[in-house]
Amino acid sequence: MRIVISIPAQTLDLFDDADRLLKHYAVSTAAKGAGEQNSSHCTPRGRHLIRAKVGAGETANTVFVRRRPTGEIWTPTLADAFPSRDWILTRILWLSGCEPGKNRLGCVDTMRRYIYIHGSPESVPMGTPGSIGCIRMRNGDIIELFDLVPPYTPVDIAT
Repeated sequence: MRIVISIPAQTLDLFDDADRLLKHYAVSTAAKGAGEQNSSHCTPRGRHLIRAKVGAGETANTVFVRRRPTGEIWTPTLADAFPSRDWILTRILWLSGCEPGKNRLGCVDTMRRYIYIHGSPESVPMGTPGSIGCIRMRNGDIIELFDLVPPYTPVDIAT
């Protein structure tokens, strides 16, 4: 299996080992566009892999901070109470870069930047950039993808 994320199209495609398209999802990548530098709030490009899967079995809309469930379940009321919070919900696929100097090690390390594929509130638009670096998905979509892909699945992020 492999995942291809298109920043221009704001899509995530899952392919099987015979390169057949299995799933197609709308996503939301960084509002600031593509880039690899620490603190850039951009979505990193290039070859990656899923280094860790976080949240198996958690309820949809479970809120995560630092990859740990907070005990909260996202609701519009909770969102109103914390209007500037960057919501990481439901499941996390933590990405690691595979290209030293481009998206791995030093000041361009995807994993140390905590770049994830993760769930988002249903009110967050998909198909348009809006994150602070991560790849956002609908909660139902991230649950489905999470269950389909094993750790170390290749992820290509293209511009």
